[in-house]
Amino acid sequence: MDVEGIYKEANALLEGHFILSSGNHSNRYLQSAKVLEEPKRAAILADALAEMIKKSDIEIDTVCAPALGGILAGYELARALEVRSIFVERKDGSMELRRGFEVSKGEKVLICEDIITTGGSAMEAAKIINELGAEVVAFASLANRGFCKREGVDITPKKECKLPQDIPFFALEDFTFEMYTPDECPMCKTGSKAIKPGSRS
Repeated sequence: MDVEGIYKEANALLEGHFILSSGNHSNRYLQSAKVLEEPKRAAILADALAEMIKKSDIEIDTVCAPALGGILAGYELARALEVRSIFVERKDGSMELRRGFEVSKGEKVLICEDIITTGGSAMEAAKIINELGAEVVAFASLANRGFCKREGVDITPKKECKLPQDIPFFALEDFTFEMYTPDECPMCKTGSKAIKPGSRS
């Protein structure tokens, strides 16, 4: 599957001069909300990710996604895996399982994101699930920003990766972009102004 081509077709792989959530700058940006806005396209991606996970023979009862960005990806993956879909959300700065969602002791949960960069949000979700007595058995995302090692690819995880090395991480593709601190950004040095994706400022 040409995952990068699918992102480009959906105008979800942007090129320009962007400010990332980390504060660093890059000339490329993934906007997974765009790739998921068409249900047929979302289903194709989720079905491919599900097939990858099924081949591992990991037992999964539930898919849990961190809100907001992971909800659509998590729901589609749960549909493809034929399991339950729940999400955690941030309240007063901390992730919580709300809206009547519950997990049982020993329930096997996969944490799903649209994109995993360092895995920070995924680990916040995993902490909540583990504290409630369920077991996080895998992580998954449509796209991997290349900081963490995904199943089937022989790369060394970068020091910024927060995902545990003893729990499998599944993703469809690695998207490794150049990133620069604002002081070192070559685009800034040419006078280009960085923007936050989706913002005019």
